[in-house]
Amino acid sequence: MAWVTLILAGLCEMFGVAMINKLNKDKNWQSFVLLIVGFGSSFLFLAYAMEYLPMGTAYAIWTGIGASGGAILGMVLYGESKDYRRIIFIAMILSAAVGLKLVS
Repeated sequence: MAWVTLILAGLCEMFGVAMINKLNKDKNWQSFVLLIVGFGSSFLFLAYAMEYLPMGTAYAIWTGIGASGGAILGMVLYGESKDYRRIIFIAMILSAAVGLKLVS
């Protein structure tokens, strides 16, 4: 259950990052509230997952999901560069997260 919660925390982190971009474009209170909800949920789920998982592993995977997910969202939703080198480095981040899971 802790791993599911950690993945959910990473997905909420991705949502929060998307809301930062939306807030920069729209500058309305709804975007701000959604940003707070996204990051708040992310921290709550991360805190729960860290009760059962090692801190270093949980934080690294949460950060990896948020960073790679944010980059992917930028490419898919906001027309950011889809250069093959970006994709390789995103794959490296995700591979490192999987590697941490395998050794913990």
